[in-house]
Amino acid sequence: MRKLLAYFVVGALLSGCQTADDALTTSSTPVAVTGPAASAIAGDMASRLAEQIGPAGATTTIKMETDASEFASALEAALKGRGYTVVRDGKVAKDIKPVELAYAIEGIDGQLLARVSTPSIALGRAYTPTAAGATPASPLSIMQRN
Repeated sequence: MRKLLAYFVVGALLSGCQTADDALTTSSTPVAVTGPAASAIAGDMASRLAEQIGPAGATTTIKMETDASEFASALEAALKGRGYTVVRDGKVAKDIKPVELAYAIEGIDGQLLARVSTPSIALGRAYTPTAAGATPASPLSIMQRN
């Protein structure tokens, strides 16, 4: 009888894990973030990225993909405001090795999940959109890569 109960519990737990995984992958959708929300999220993520990669220096160049979204423009402005050189057209001098930056924002259950990553670090945070912009709704997630 105990074996049967153990199999039932394990089976229930495993099926629960599969259902939860499916729910997470189907509920996120790319969103266009504009105005004050784009600026608030970009400013926070740029600040957190600077804490991880160090202060801007004469040789610190960040390369972003060309993107016409308001969030991309806000992120570029926030990084430049912190002193980084930002290149979006792909043209970099031969002696400069830029830090490649990827970014994304997705909508999940009424919140916005922002992710910013370089080859060595990935940052993520959930935000709640407000009339004045956006406020952090989760702690900052940091993943370091070697």
